[in-house]
Amino acid sequence: MTKNIYFASDFHLGSPNHTESRRREDRIIGWLNFIMPTCSELFLMGDVFDFWFEYKYVVPKGFVRLQGKLAEMSDKGIKIYFFKGNHDMWVKDYFIKEMGMQIVSDELIIERGGKKFYLHHGDGLGPGDKKYKFLRKIFRNPICQWLFGIVPPRIGMGIANGWSSHSRAASKAEEVFLGEDKEWLAIYAKEQLQKQHFDYFVFGHRHLPIEMKLDANSTYINTGEWLNYNSYAVFDGEELKLEYFTPNP
Repeated sequence: MTKNIYFASDFHLGSPNHTESRRREDRIIGWLNFIMPTCSELFLMGDVFDFWFEYKYVVPKGFVRLQGKLAEMSDKGIKIYFFKGNHDMWVKDYFIKEMGMQIVSDELIIERGGKKFYLHHGDGLGPGDKKYKFLRKIFRNPICQWLFGIVPPRIGMGIANGWSSHSRAASKAEEVFLGEDKEWLAIYAKEQLQKQHFDYFVFGHRHLPIEMKLDANSTYINTGEWLNYNSYAVFDGEELKLEYFTPNP
């Protein structure tokens, strides 16, 4: 049986409320069950959770079905990579210890099937968005994380959930394609191509499924999100394609 590599991002579990998040979690579990027989590696490209912070002895409650399924996949020998997104950048070692995942903080460059991949959640890349890029440095600062970690979880989670309630996922804002010359991740990818060749650039964060040729030999794919699109990418050893999951009725 053919073994594929799968890429997905922006589940935003926890947003905008428990009921909708649970429905989405069930959809994601259905997709994981669907791909598991043909999956050799799974790349979760960031923002799996709308908020995640690991205290020393506490992690956010919920999402147990997803965690159980990922543990099952890991136990079956499927390698799982978890990219830190802008909503779940505070992942530490919980998923490493419990599920054997590999945590990726920024970019990851891999080669599979003779193809070279550049992988990143996508936040903080490309032109513009200086305000977020500044906040990203603060949020990723170890001292700032330590200070937040000494806040009691009840208070810390309350602050985080309040912040999360104003996110794109919670607002359900519709994303539109800006054009090849204005899509900032495409601009970033083209800049990287000036330095070295990549067959594929795979990002999340954009909340819009995108498949774009950058030149004759390089393609940019954005995996989209799971609030509206249920989109993902799959590499069959020869070609990377953008696909959509249709759950059973």
